[in-house]
Amino acid sequence: MKKVACCLFAGLGFCQPENLAQKLPNLVELYLHSNNIVVVPEAIGSLVKLQCLDLSDNALEIVCPEIGRLRALRHLRLANNQLQFLPPEVGDLKELQTLDISTNRLLTLPERLHLCLSLQYLTVDRNRLWCVPRHLCQLPSLNELSMAGNRLAFLPLDLGRSRELQYVYVDNNIHLKGLPSYLYNKVVGCNGCGAPIQVSEVKLLSFSSGQLTVFLPAEVKAIGTEKDRVLPLQELAMRSLHHTYHSFLKDLNFLSPISLPRSLLELLHCPLGHCHLCSEPMFTIVYPKLFPMRETPMAGLHQGKTAVSFVAYCCSTQCLQTFDLLS
Repeated sequence: MKKVACCLFAGLGFCQPENLAQKLPNLVELYLHSNNIVVVPEAIGSLVKLQCLDLSDNALEIVCPEIGRLRALRHLRLANNQLQFLPPEVGDLKELQTLDISTNRLLTLPERLHLCLSLQYLTVDRNRLWCVPRHLCQLPSLNELSMAGNRLAFLPLDLGRSRELQYVYVDNNIHLKGLPSYLYNKVVGCNGCGAPIQVSEVKLLSFSSGQLTVFLPAEVKAIGTEKDRVLPLQELAMRSLHHTYHSFLKDLNFLSPISLPRSLLELLHCPLGHCHLCSEPMFTIVYPKLFPMRETPMAGLHQGKTAVSFVAYCCSTQCLQTFDLLS
């Protein structure tokens, strides 16, 4: 009986989830896949010793906030459901190592997901994602990120900056044409990306070099060039504040919204990105430089036909002129 209490494979009608916590308080693994479940009751949060929860291949439209109470959870599988969003409480799962939410209807990911400090494998394939929160780049343990088959047109500037992140798959995001240069020399899947599209069809800043065009994250306010040797005043102020208060940034209360709008406070805590050459934080303006993948040693992996480029995001004209992807 002890073994049964640790691991449960539940078939349709086997047990009411509301009663699981009372009947099996020491439950460690719970497999509820392929049961046509529509709703997960709040009582799921009472399974405080649960480490593995498989709810894939059901009919879920909502995940209850109480899932954030599963503080021992290491593996969460929600693939092949009808989810349109995840509750912010997912960020409370500090021990979570694996999250599979592929084949759903997600438009974006919760920003608090970056608080899952143990997360190593994140799979979000075949959803409707149009953007990825830049906070995701702060995940310290993330090793593999798969976002194939979505609607991404750009990626966060810092994606790949972490040395832990070694595998990134963004295949079949047809509007995606630019990969942060941090991803160079990592395992990247980008087949089916870079399809021709009119810039006017997407309301995003774009940067062109020759016949190549890439879209930039929506938070980017301006694009710098080699001729723009003086930074905008707001960017200078943000960089100065960041350097001055860097040791206090873990607590955003050091400046009140009266001193600085909340949106700018959040930027101080999580900049748009860091210069791909000198690591200077950037807040409103970037200086991009394109390196077509077909002109790099990686071209052989795609038979030289890919329209995708690596993009180096720099903080100044000096770094822009100095950066060389292949050096």
